[in-house]
Amino acid sequence: MFVTQTRTFTKRLFSTIPQTRNAIQHLKHRSLLEVKGSDVSHFLQGLITNDINHLSDGVGSMFTMFLNTKGRILFDALIYKSEHKDVYWIECDSSSSSALQHHLKIYKVRRKVEICSLDNCKIHVLFNSEFVGQQNGEAEVLSQGYDQVVFPKNSTELKVHNDLLIFKDPRVTQLGFRIVSRNSNNVQNSLKSLLECNELNLYRKLRYTLGIGEGVEDLLSGSSFPLECNCDYLHGISFHKGCYIGQELTARTYHTGVIRKRLMPLFFSKIPTTLPENNTIIHNTANLGKLRGIEDNLGLGLLRINQALELGNISIANGQATVVKPFWWPIELPKEKLNIHTT
Repeated sequence: MFVTQTRTFTKRLFSTIPQTRNAIQHLKHRSLLEVKGSDVSHFLQGLITNDINHLSDGVGSMFTMFLNTKGRILFDALIYKSEHKDVYWIECDSSSSSALQHHLKIYKVRRKVEICSLDNCKIHVLFNSEFVGQQNGEAEVLSQGYDQVVFPKNSTELKVHNDLLIFKDPRVTQLGFRIVSRNSNNVQNSLKSLLECNELNLYRKLRYTLGIGEGVEDLLSGSSFPLECNCDYLHGISFHKGCYIGQELTARTYHTGVIRKRLMPLFFSKIPTTLPENNTIIHNTANLGKLRGIEDNLGLGLLRINQALELGNISIANGQATVVKPFWWPIELPKEKLNIHTT
C-alpha cells in the first residue's frame, strides 16, 4: 500500500517535468571490478588519491584516480559501496579494466583481498539533457526535481529501486546519477513507475560541455597529471590522508606549485574537418595545449588557462572554438596568481 502511494505521488511529481529533459544512457564503455575482503579498505587506501575512509563506514560513491610512482594518472575510477561490509565496486574504462585488475593484484601481496570482474552487471547514467551544450549551466539541477525517497540527494547515500542500485555522481551535480544493475534488467522499464526518460547518446557531450574528462581517451594513461585533469576540483583527491602511490609529486604541486594547464571545454563555431598535428592546439604561433577530443560541436582541451581565457576564441586546425571557464570551478587559490574572469 505504502509503495503504491509513493509511486503515485512520485509519478504525479514528475508529470510537470518535460519528458525530454530526462536522458538515460547505457555506458557500454565502462566496466565494474569487485574488490572485497577484510583488508580491502587499507589496501585501497594506499593506491588511490582519495580517502577510502569516507566510504568504509557507510555507503555511497567516490571519485578517485590510481597513479604511477611518478604521479601520473594510470586509471580514473568511481568507487561504489553498498551495505555489504568490506565490498567495493570500482567503475573504470572497459579498455583498461584488465590493466587495472592487474595493477591491483601486483600490490595485493598477502593481504586478504579478492579481486574479480563483474561481467554480469551494467552501468547506466541518468542526467538532465538540458545541460548539454550550455556554457553557463543555467538548466535546473536534475536532483533538485527528483524525489529523494528514490534518488540519493548526495554521494553519501544509496537508493535501491526494482533491484537497481542508484548512486549520485560524486563529481559534479550536473552529471546526474549512476545506476548499477544486473544485465538481465531493463533499466528504462524499471524506472517507468518513477519518470519518463529517453535513451539518448549524449553523455560524452554532457561531459565535454562541463569540461570533464573520463577514461583513457581523455585522460591519457601514464602522461596526464591529476591536478591538470581537475581531480582536485572534482573531489577526487584527499590532501589530508596518508601516503599513496604518486602522492609526493601531487602534494608538492598542490602546496607549492602553480597549475598552469587544466582540462577545459571547447564550444565550436566551426568544427574542424581535420585534427591538428599531434593534437597540439596552435593559435597564431602560440602553443595553447592539447586537444583531447571532439564530439559534434563540443570539445575538450588541456589548455594553458591564462592564455586560453584571455583569447576567448581560438583556432584549432581549420576550426574555431570558444574557450569557457567551467562554471563549477571554485575560485582559484591566491597562490596560483591567475587573472581569470568568469565569462
